[in-house]
Amino acid sequence: MVLKCTLFPFGLVLLAVSFATGCAKKDAPPTTTRAGGRSNQIQPVEVTSVVRRDLAETLTVVGSVASNESAEMRAEISGLVRGIFFEEGQVIKKGDVLVKIDDAEIRAQLAQAQARFQLTQLSLERAENLRKTQSTTQAEYDRARTEFASAKADLAVLNLRLEKTEIKAPFDGIVGARSLSPGDYVTSQSAITTIDDLSRLKIEFQMPERYLSKVKPGTRISVASRSIEAGRLVQGEVYFVSSMIDRATRSSVVKGLLESPPPSLKPGMFANIEVILDVRHQVLAVPEGAVLTTTNGTTLIVVKGAEGDKSAEFVAVRLGLRARGLVEVIPIKGTLNETSSIVASGVGGLILFPGAKLDPRPLKEEFRLSE
Repeated sequence: MVLKCTLFPFGLVLLAVSFATGCAKKDAPPTTTRAGGRSNQIQPVEVTSVVRRDLAETLTVVGSVASNESAEMRAEISGLVRGIFFEEGQVIKKGDVLVKIDDAEIRAQLAQAQARFQLTQLSLERAENLRKTQSTTQAEYDRARTEFASAKADLAVLNLRLEKTEIKAPFDGIVGARSLSPGDYVTSQSAITTIDDLSRLKIEFQMPERYLSKVKPGTRISVASRSIEAGRLVQGEVYFVSSMIDRATRSSVVKGLLESPPPSLKPGMFANIEVILDVRHQVLAVPEGAVLTTTNGTTLIVVKGAEGDKSAEFVAVRLGLRARGLVEVIPIKGTLNETSSIVASGVGGLILFPGAKLDPRPLKEEFRLSE
């Protein structure tokens, strides 16, 4: 076997390698120019405006609804029920008679007491006349006065007992279910019915001790419940803050009054209460997603420059109150006001630096926060 080797001149090999390298460089994409290691590429960003508005610090707790007044009606004296003068669920007025207890025995005693009272009254008048003429002794005169006072007191007691045979409504309200019928024998332990004043409602809840210094009579509250149509809040205000703190829960009892509660909100219901702890008036506020937090502090990326030549400016800020997705900002260094346009979202994920070129676009509707 004969092997044949073909030898190429060395210069021809070098020429072929150079030609191949040149073609490769010609087909490669151009590199992005950088200034100081930073890209000059224009970055699309979503922007929004800084707003000046009131911000409220709130706390949401749970509580229970109660009627303005509620009373369980009971008889003060024992006796047979002779009449019931209300219907269950009826609206009644203060002073309306609800139940009548048999008073025959008390009326007989009252007639006897009236007769005795009249007799002692006549005896006292005679004793006074005789006393003027010195025809009676001081002891007889004092005895007549004492008997008259005793008879008068007995008459008052019987009149009071007679009045208690009529069980009356202590205030305007709605009568609950009754638990007796005519002919039943009642005592002071017998529950007759309940009366609830629903002209306004109360709300009771527990407030943690760390927030108690911000809650006082007059503090505004908003109440939401499943029984109320979605999105509707019942407004009210605090009228009582307990001076004691429960050692077990480290919280204190707070009560509020609700203004114009809807009929669907009833005593005993569970409710969510939003307590307004503090209100900051006309502060600069931005969406929480617009705040960039680094080891050097918190900053906002403000869009500066004329139309078609927008760039990023980093403004150091101090954060204040947070409420409903907004945060209060106080500029530390740089200019920031309600006319400023800032990068609204993605500040931690975008490659941005001071002076970076920006292509600002309006924030999407679904990400805008309500005023």
